[in-house]
Amino acid sequence: MTFDTFLFAIGALLLAPGPTNTLIGLAGARSGLSGVVRLLPVELAGYLTTILPLVWLGQGLIQQWPLAAVLLKLAAAAWVMVLAFRLWAASGNPTDNAVVSAWRIYVTTALNPKALVFGLVLLPGASDPAFAARIAAFSGMVVGVAILWGMAGKLVQAGGGSGRFRLIQRVASVWLAVVAVTLVAGVVSA
Repeated sequence: MTFDTFLFAIGALLLAPGPTNTLIGLAGARSGLSGVVRLLPVELAGYLTTILPLVWLGQGLIQQWPLAAVLLKLAAAAWVMVLAFRLWAASGNPTDNAVVSAWRIYVTTALNPKALVFGLVLLPGASDPAFAARIAAFSGMVVGVAILWGMAGKLVQAGGGSGRFRLIQRVASVWLAVVAVTLVAGVVSA
C-alpha cells in the first residue's frame, strides 16, 4: 500500500463516527478545545495499547486463537453499551466530569474496533522499514482528528447551555448503543 493510500485509509477510518470520537466530541462540547487537548495523550495511549501488540503478534495470535478476536469484539461491544447507558443517565450538566473522563477515553479507545483494523490490516509489521514513518503519521492523524471532533462538539454546543448539552448526550448515547449492537451483530453473523 502506498503512503498516500495509507494516509487516506487511516484518515477515513479515524474520521468515521465511533465511540472514541463521540466522547471526544462531548469533551469539546463540555470544556472546549482545552479539555480535548488534555485528552489527546490518553486517546493515543489507548490506540497504541491495542495496536502495538497487534503489529508484533497480531496475525499469528488471531490465526492461532480466532476466538480471541471474537472475545475482543464482544468486550468492546459490552463497554460501548455501558458507556451508552451511563451517558443516557448522566446529568446533562456540561461541567459534570463523569461524562467524559480520561479513563473512559482510554478504555474506549483501547477497545475500539478501529484499533483492530489499524493493527491487523493498515499498519505494516514492526519489522517493516516503513513501520516507524507510518506509526508516526498515524499518531499525528489521531491528534488532528481528535481536535476536529472536539471542535465539532464545541460548535454544536455553542450558545446552547445545559439543555443542548443534554440533547447532545442523549444523541451520543443512542449512537453508542447502535455501535454496540452493530458490533454484536457482526460477531453473530460471522
